[in-house]
Amino acid sequence: MPKCAIEGPAYEPLTKLRKPRGERSSVTHLAPNMLIYAATIFVSAFLLFLVQPIIAKQILPWFGGTAAVWTTCLVFFQSALLLGYFYSDWSTRKLTPKTQKWVHLSLIAVALLLLPIIPASDWKPTGDEAPGLRIILLLTATIGLPYFLLSTTSPLIQAWFARSFPGQSPYRLFALSNLASMIALLGYPFLFEPNIATREQAIGWSIGFGSFAVLIAGSAWYAMRTQQEVAPVAEAFNADAVPPTLREKLLWIVLSAMGSVLLLAISNHLTQNISSIPLLWVVPLALYLLTFILTFDVKDKNSGWYQRTLAIPMLAALLVGMAYTLADHSLHFELKWQIGIFSAGLFIACMFCHGELVERKPHPKYLTNFYLMISVGGALGAVLVGIVAPLTLPGYFELDFALVVLAALATALSWDMLKQAIAPWMRWAGLAAGVSVTVFTIGATIYTIDQYNENVIYKSRNFYGTLRVKEYAPPEVEHRRRSLIHGAILHGDQYMDPPYNRAATTYYKTKSGIGLSLLAKEQIKQGQPRRVGLIGLGAGTLATYGNKGDVFRFYDINPTVLEIARRDFTFLKDTDATIEMALGDARLNLEREAPQNFDVLAIDAFSSDSIPVHLITLEALDIYAKHMAPDGVIAFHVSNRFLDLKPVVQMIAEKRGFHVAWVRDQYEDGTTTSDWVLVTKNKPFLLRRDILNGTYVIPLEPDWRVWTDDFNNLLQVLK
Repeated sequence: MPKCAIEGPAYEPLTKLRKPRGERSSVTHLAPNMLIYAATIFVSAFLLFLVQPIIAKQILPWFGGTAAVWTTCLVFFQSALLLGYFYSDWSTRKLTPKTQKWVHLSLIAVALLLLPIIPASDWKPTGDEAPGLRIILLLTATIGLPYFLLSTTSPLIQAWFARSFPGQSPYRLFALSNLASMIALLGYPFLFEPNIATREQAIGWSIGFGSFAVLIAGSAWYAMRTQQEVAPVAEAFNADAVPPTLREKLLWIVLSAMGSVLLLAISNHLTQNISSIPLLWVVPLALYLLTFILTFDVKDKNSGWYQRTLAIPMLAALLVGMAYTLADHSLHFELKWQIGIFSAGLFIACMFCHGELVERKPHPKYLTNFYLMISVGGALGAVLVGIVAPLTLPGYFELDFALVVLAALATALSWDMLKQAIAPWMRWAGLAAGVSVTVFTIGATIYTIDQYNENVIYKSRNFYGTLRVKEYAPPEVEHRRRSLIHGAILHGDQYMDPPYNRAATTYYKTKSGIGLSLLAKEQIKQGQPRRVGLIGLGAGTLATYGNKGDVFRFYDINPTVLEIARRDFTFLKDTDATIEMALGDARLNLEREAPQNFDVLAIDAFSSDSIPVHLITLEALDIYAKHMAPDGVIAFHVSNRFLDLKPVVQMIAEKRGFHVAWVRDQYEDGTTTSDWVLVTKNKPFLLRRDILNGTYVIPLEPDWRVWTDDFNNLLQVLK
């Protein structure tokens, strides 16, 4: 690819306008000063990506710490980004260069007055408003204008660059912006979050925005000074610019949307369907950004990383590999294979989508419109996966459908390319290969859906994920049994026929920490009723410990879980205890409720990847303590394949003067084991023989910090 974005005639005006030998060209003279544009784009992209986890983490405890908070934030970020790209395109086309820069600098000055990006306490919800709308309004008031202005920087600076240096390709600056985004992505969980408190992160980011303001002002001053000098060159360079057609714009949107859909769909597949490994979502996002860096980092026609003749055959092979992996149930828990095949598949697929974008990029005169269409595609992909799919698909099938669409799209684009093939047989062979891959992905999708529905008597999907109720009957199993599965995590098991239908199963057996606590309290109370709180309903298994007069109060955020527990399982129906339900985030409900005087409070919400951190902080423990009887027991369920949360619980408990015991229930027959950490002010309770028999010592690290709403470190607790 030539230095300018179009070939042939674009170079002629530059040749005609060169100055005589001995007199330096203004373009050559200005070249060393390109660094100010590069520095501005780098800093803005770094801050743009960094602010997202910083602000979301600040408001997470206010709104329940659920996936809904992060998803609502994502909707805001995508909307603001799209608005920023629209502003860049509009102002570049409609305003004079001088007016555009003064308008932009005025907005920067206003944004500086809104710093630091620390939400006011007035935004905390009171419980009677729509949380989604309140989050959007909070983000708009707190970071709306700074985020919007950062999102405009990449297309705006590239437009200024194109005017200052006609004949130089501005598109490599987009690769630089994605490099900065990747550094922020990897830096936050591994550098900033573990070492800097959330409030300090916000203040540091605000200082960084001040530095960005200086850089953007310098870029604007430099652009105004230089663009008049090169105006004749720029005018000649733009004379032959051909505007993009509607078909080209639609193709930009489709290619960008496919990359966005694949990123989110593969992230969902790996973190929800395969393995709940914390920070696994970083891998797909890093690969996604890397493809932008590589495809847009092009000096000339033959120097690009993206080569069609290599990428398309690799894409075909990986489409087949990913479709086969989705369909083959025996590979479901082959973690290394799953991460390897889908990471490689995402990388090659995004190299294809983004590489084809670069191959079709317009003359720099139209670059802001090009980036606007890319932003539209990215937002469209996010909407399809984040909103449309949960409302229309019963499982995470968006990845399967995305593979089919991508196979068809690659086949269609390959057909256009193969029209120029020397031999007709090559064209038809390529078409046959593309159609074969598409047909294979369709067949694999049908088979995958059939496998997903095997033994399933009920399935549902909503904002909080996928839920399935599976039933196993003899001769497949010894006794008829139902299981509740949330994503890939077992959330409850019940034998459906007497005499086993009231048996506590899985993590809640009689020798588990919660089982021992409930039975011990039954003995201590000597017939007096117990009041028990339970955060996390599941199938309602713990209700089986209820006696007449007892009150078991369940807290759960997902109303569908309550429907399933009442309809498909019988623990809630069969118990002699009085059942109370509190829908919504448990911490928010407990903050509003009068003291409950619980004898036992079970915190059962940490078995998956997206653990609600706000339920395991010092402030959370203070809320629990308000609701406990003087000798009450708080039982934290910390069974997790990838996180060791026991030291976290011990540190927050000891900070408040509680005594702690780790009770591990393990069996040699391969059935479910469990880890519970019991927290109480009543030390004799933990010295009971039945408790001591299952108690183990929690190893502690001396340099760990206590988790608070302002600080936590998931990297510390990775097993």
